[in-house]
Amino acid sequence: MMPILDHATAKAHAQRSLNRCTTLSKISAMHDGILRQYLSIEHKECNRVVSEWMTAAGMKTWQDSVGNQWGRIESTTPNAKRLIIGSHLDTVPNAGAYDGILGVMLAIELADLVTKKQLDLPFHLDVVGFCDEEGTRFATTLIGSKALAGQFDANWLSIKDVDGISMREAMIAFGLDTEKYAESALNPDEILAYWETHIEQGPVLEHQQQALGIVTAIAGAKRAMISYTGCSGHAGTTPLPLRQDSLAGAAELIVAIEQLAKSANNGEVATVGQIEAKPGATNVIPGFTLFSLDARAQDDNDLEVLLTQIKQRAETIATKRKLTLDWQWTHQAAAVDCDSDIKNLLQAACQLNNENSPLLPSGAGHDAMAVAPICPMGMLFIRSPGGISHHPKEAVIDDDIVKAIAVLYSAIVMQKEKMLN
Repeated sequence: MMPILDHATAKAHAQRSLNRCTTLSKISAMHDGILRQYLSIEHKECNRVVSEWMTAAGMKTWQDSVGNQWGRIESTTPNAKRLIIGSHLDTVPNAGAYDGILGVMLAIELADLVTKKQLDLPFHLDVVGFCDEEGTRFATTLIGSKALAGQFDANWLSIKDVDGISMREAMIAFGLDTEKYAESALNPDEILAYWETHIEQGPVLEHQQQALGIVTAIAGAKRAMISYTGCSGHAGTTPLPLRQDSLAGAAELIVAIEQLAKSANNGEVATVGQIEAKPGATNVIPGFTLFSLDARAQDDNDLEVLLTQIKQRAETIATKRKLTLDWQWTHQAAAVDCDSDIKNLLQAACQLNNENSPLLPSGAGHDAMAVAPICPMGMLFIRSPGGISHHPKEAVIDDDIVKAIAVLYSAIVMQKEKMLN
């Protein structure tokens, strides 16, 4: 079978995937924006609608023990392994319509094509809509995909949202059994691979004037909350040489963080996105300042070098300004390489469709990184106009989606042929 999808068919399936993204954008806790959080009524309704679309595509459907939504095109091959394709269905507050969601919609369209073209796959085609990648409600990211890898932490059940509702209470209200979360874990021996299609969320593909890209690795990340404690004092009566200004120390470190990241050699990045100074009065020297640090790199060693430099600078500033430094790690994720065979398969599928798709790393985290410990994984990126994501102006180019569905179809046919030959 020639693994090429005709343009009219690709366009029809691409348009439906975009229409469905629009439909899901209306399932929101915000009246004037998009917000769909884990274990919410919007999560439940989203799973119901997506399940209907999966069924219409010829799939058997189910919801697992943590709230991930699944669909399957069953293989007739005895002891067939599972090719899992998916992304996430939850959002950040005031989100765009495509982050995560488009990847699930394209996977359903791919399943529909498998059904209509009666492709007898030598593997189960499993589509998953992950329940929580963003960590918006319980400040714990990748809940759905970590559960698949057997990494659901029972301590998460005690975490409370801003309304004081614990994850345990929310799971019960959702209709899940809190004693069965481990049942969502998959057997690595039964998995062929995991593929994920996602908008890039950055400007690289647009800069290179390419619709699609093949991900080489997902950056490792570490986050910390850093504080300087000095001494509050009167802004008019305390001479500058006698001050212990925590905010001035934080400002010095924030500039140093930017400089250190810029001088790194392998694309490392570091960001301070939150800052709070107390007591917060215009005529009082800030005695306490708390701020965040998010640092990322494609190589874990590079990340550690950068963080060591930042911490040394933080200590130097604290000593010079007579401040007390406190450093609390809040998140850690190791860098993950994409599987070389999947990269090669996606490259071949792109070339077959006349797409000169570049290789590029992902600076953002994805469900693929949580699934990587249990199976080979790979990712296909779709151009993000303006590099905008996590924002209502998040967008895609319609023709890019046509190209994406064509490449995915070629890839799955090529995967089939590879296993049968």
